[in-house]
Amino acid sequence: MLDTTEQSDPAPPRDEPRPPRDEPRGCLFALSQPPLMIFLAVIGCLLLMASLHDLLLL
Repeated sequence: MLDTTEQSDPAPPRDEPRPPRDEPRGCLFALSQPPLMIFLAVIGCLLLMASLHDLLLL
């Protein structure tokens, strides 16, 4: 059976205030997220392929 008498390190106290942020997060922060950039790249490639198809093959 496991010995649970010893406790692990206690969590740090939450009384310390966080330093204030210099600037709020905005649109450029959202654009820097990898899932959004992958989604936009896929949509851009699909639009590019469709436009090239229309221009060159039709």
